[in-house]
Formats: sequence, structure tokens, C-alpha cells
Amino acid sequence: MIRTIIIVLFVLIYLILGIPVLLVETVIGKFNRRAKDYSCLRLVQAAFKLIMFATGVKLTVIGEENVPKDRAVLYVGNHRSYFDVVMTYARCPRLTGYVAKVEMLRYPLLRDWMKALYCLFLDRNDIKQGLKTILQGIEYIKNGISICIFPEGTRNHSDVMLPFKEGSMKIAEKTGCPIIPMAITNSAEIFEDHIPFVHRCHVILEYGAPIMPGDFSKKDQKHLGAYAQQKIQEMLDKNKALL
Repeated sequence: MIRTIIIVLFVLIYLILGIPVLLVETVIGKFNRRAKDYSCLRLVQAAFKLIMFATGVKLTVIGEENVPKDRAVLYVGNHRSYFDVVMTYARCPRLTGYVAKVEMLRYPLLRDWMKALYCLFLDRNDIKQGLKTILQGIEYIKNGISICIFPEGTRNHSDVMLPFKEGSMKIAEKTGCPIIPMAITNSAEIFEDHIPFVHRCHVILEYGAPIMPGDFSKKDQKHLGAYAQQKIQEMLDKNKALL
């Protein structure tokens, strides 16, 4: 229980102290947008690394060399825990916006940091707004900002992945950017499997080889989600033996 309390207190203090920081970052952004962007990125990454340290989790990372550092990519991964975002964002080498559910806009301060970090807010019940979100993601990729999405559409409480939503692959299909499959093994054991307690455990994060949309025919590009899901499942099956 003590780990849960420490993490909750840390997040609350960070958000409160972050109010003047966000104001300063806004001013910096008016003169140097790149400096502001990377300052926000590194501040949040530092906070996420501290949170992961507080969990006591042993994190094994495999295949990080598969992530290009010189261009924007589309990260796609399985999703079992709130901590999936924390551990993966802390390792992003460049600006990266995560696709989150639109309900996250309800939370002041948190939403302000998310907006500053190019996060996109997806309304799963509004097809028109969902299309706008995908189009914005395409623009971000073209401007050198990576995007991360969990194509199952929600946190999955089963060991069997939900079918990936092919619409999310449009970001890569329309830009030709690499798709980086991420397999996150055992992350639900941190918190979701025994709410409200945060547990020490072993989590494996593997980055698969880049999937290049240009290597597929136009017809096969319609099934990039299923292909990425297959690659992630293969990594998950393999990594269970490493826990």
C-alpha cells in the first residue's frame, strides 16, 4: 500500500508544482517551440522514471535498437495497464504523442501536460471526430512527431489480445512511417491484478523489428493491424518464459 500512496502523492505534487512550469513553458514556446517541446518531454520522462522506480518493478527491455532515432514512427502495442504509458513514454527518444480516450480531457493539469506533449484525444463514439484525430496524427508524423497507440482500443483484462482496430494503422499507411510493434508482458501485475496495491514484479518490454508499410501491397496494407498484432503476440508468447 505504501508504494501506491507514494506514487499518488508524487503525481499530485508534480501536477500542482507543474502549474508555474507550464506557464514558463508556454512563454518559452513563443520564442523557441523546439526548446519548449523537448523541455516538456524530458521533464515528464524524468517524472515517469521516478514513478517506475517507486513501483520497484524490474524492467527488462529487448530490441530497443529497433526504434529509429532519426525519424517519426508509429508505436503500436498491447495494453494491460496504466503503467504501459509510463514505462514506454519514459523511453521515447524523440517527441511522441499518445492517443488517449477523450475522457482524459476531464482532468485539469493532466490534460494540459498531455496537450503540451502532442497527445491526441480519441472519441470512440464519434466516427467524424475519430477521423479528425487520425488526420491530426498524420500531420504530426509529417512534422517529425512520433505517435503511440494501443490498437485494442482499451485496456484489455484478458491474456488474449482484442483485435487491433485497422483504422489506427492509417497513420502509417498514409505517411509510410515505420510501425514499431511493442510487446508488454506482465504489466497488469504492477497494479490492475490487485487494485489498489502496487506490487513489485518483473515486466518485459520488447520492441519488434520495424514494419514498413511500403513493403506491403495496397491490398495488404488494409491488414497492417492484424500483421502487427501477430508480431506482438509472437513476442508475448516468447517472453512469458523469461518471467
